[in-house]
Amino acid sequence: MKVFVAGAGLIGASTAWRLAQAGARVTLTDAGTFGGETSSAGAGMLSPGGEFEKPSMWFDLGLQGMRLYPAFVEELHAETSMPIDFRRCGCLYRMDPDQARIRAAFQSSAGIRVELREGGLLYPEDALVDPTDLLRALRCACLSRGVAIEEGQPVTHLESSHFDAVVIAAGAWSQPIAVTCRGAAVPLPPVKPVKGHLAGFDLEPGALGPMLRRGHTYLLQRSSGFTIAGSTEEDVGFDRSVHPETCREIQRRAAELFPPLASAAISKCWIGFRPCSPQPNIGRVAGTNVWLAYGHFRNGILLTPLTAARISAEIAGTAG
Repeated sequence: MKVFVAGAGLIGASTAWRLAQAGARVTLTDAGTFGGETSSAGAGMLSPGGEFEKPSMWFDLGLQGMRLYPAFVEELHAETSMPIDFRRCGCLYRMDPDQARIRAAFQSSAGIRVELREGGLLYPEDALVDPTDLLRALRCACLSRGVAIEEGQPVTHLESSHFDAVVIAAGAWSQPIAVTCRGAAVPLPPVKPVKGHLAGFDLEPGALGPMLRRGHTYLLQRSSGFTIAGSTEEDVGFDRSVHPETCREIQRRAAELFPPLASAAISKCWIGFRPCSPQPNIGRVAGTNVWLAYGHFRNGILLTPLTAARISAEIAGTAG
C-alpha cells in the first residue's frame, strides 16, 4: 500500500509511523521542516480536565487521547531508545468554588479523576510532554521504518488516485491544498490559524509542582527546569511577529498563579498557529481515498495518539 501524508507535524508523523508499522510505503511531506511549525511551538500540556467542562465531541476525544498517551510514549521510546519527557505531574486549576463544584460533579461522573481543593480543582492524572522530544523520536521511528521524509516541499495540488491513500495533516495550512480524487475536487473543511504567544523561563528543576491554570493562563515546567507560561488567542492570520510586551503580560498573569515568576527573566518568547475548525477533522472523506487529520485547535498534542491510531487503522483496513 502506497500512502502520501501531507504535513510532518506530530499528527502527520505519528500517522506515518503507524502506517509504516502496518507495512505501508509512506511518503511524509512538509512545506517546511519536520515538526517545525505548530507542533514544536506547543507547550505540551495534556489536561482534558482543565480543557473541557461540558459534554462534547472534544471532551470524548480528549479523554480517549489521554488514556492512550502512556502506552504511546512507552512504545515510541522502546522502538527508538530516545528519551521523551512525559510526566503525570497533575494540574491545579484555580476557579470560583461554586463553578469548581459544578465542574467536578460532571467530570467525575464522566470518568475524570478530580479533587476539590481550596481555590479550585486538582487533576492528579494530568500530564505534560515535551513535543520536541516526541518529534525527535518520531523522526527516528519513521526513518527506521522506511518512511520517505520530504522537507521544503509545499503541496499545492494533489491527485489522490496516484496513491492508495492520502492523509491531509497540515494543520492550519490544510484547507488551501487543492485535492482531487479521479479528477473531482475534494472539498476540505475550513480551518484557520489562531496565533498564540508563549513565554519561557529557565528555572531550577522542580521549582514548580503541578501545572497551574486559570482560564487560558497556564504554567508548566519540563524536567530540565524550562518553564512555559501561556497563552494568547489572536485571530490575525499567519502573522509571525513576536511581541515582547505580549509575553510580559503573559508573565504578569502567570505570576498571579506562581509569584516567584514575577522576578524571573523571560529567556524565550515565541508564537505558534493553532489550527481552528468548528470540530476536529478526523476520518475519511466519503467516496474518496482521502483522510483528514487536522483542525485540533488547542488539543493537537493531546489528540496525536488517538488521531494516528484511528486514521492508520482505517487506511490499513481498506487494504484488505
